[in-house]
Amino acid sequence: MKMRFLGIGFVLILLVLSSCGDYNKIVKSTDYEFKYKKAVEYYEDGEYVRSGTLFKELVNIYRGTTRADKIYYYYAKSMIGQKDYLMAGHYFRSLVKEFPRSEYTEEAQFMIGYCSYLLSPKPRLDQQVTQEAIDAMQLYINLYPYSERVDEANRLIDEMEDKLVFKSYLSAKLYYDFENFKAAVVALTNSLEKYPDSKYREDLKYMLLKSKYLLATRSIFQKQEGRYSSALDEYFSFIDEFPDSKYKKEIEKYYEKASEILHYQAEQEQQEETNIN
Repeated sequence: MKMRFLGIGFVLILLVLSSCGDYNKIVKSTDYEFKYKKAVEYYEDGEYVRSGTLFKELVNIYRGTTRADKIYYYYAKSMIGQKDYLMAGHYFRSLVKEFPRSEYTEEAQFMIGYCSYLLSPKPRLDQQVTQEAIDAMQLYINLYPYSERVDEANRLIDEMEDKLVFKSYLSAKLYYDFENFKAAVVALTNSLEKYPDSKYREDLKYMLLKSKYLLATRSIFQKQEGRYSSALDEYFSFIDEFPDSKYKKEIEKYYEKASEILHYQAEQEQQEETNIN
């Protein structure tokens, strides 16, 4: 039995070595039609490293010919198979730019956005690539509104826009968590204005109200009145939009305290005016 397994193993090694030998001969060959044929075969068999290596050479060999767009297409697809989405996106862009009438142009236009989608990082990181993916997908929809890929493009856009909304929420919340309430007020306000339909809207408005209130408590006397008034305005806006909010009990305390302080300050100012008169 042991000898049998050794024999099978030996045969497999010979097959692998033979395969590598054949591939090396193809790489060194100057018969480009044969090389193109083998590159397509490797691609269809899922051997993307080998197909990509061959197509990379063929890109230059067939440049300016009627087959050039097909080479670009297969090379880009081979790069996707290798998870090299940056290079894939580059060649899909080149295909669209150089061969606008190619049979592969529509798919290439979609794949430009899809490659950027695959490169889109986690929400906490910079989202420039995500925005590029959204723009590319929207361009595809505009160019091919009746394509069967439109539903998929819209789904991907929705997914990426959700990521941008979450990124905005996290960025604003970071200032709040670090108790930098002045910066938090700006960031939270910007997030609400940019994404008014955010699913985090209630939490954002709660943090905005609390940030305004706590900023007022930490302010010098001359700035307190204006900041407490702003906190009260935020309270009325919040309670009007979310009358049954889970934060209702907490924000009622901010309302009562801010109203009490403003009432006290108003009385103090009135007393000072009376004394002057």
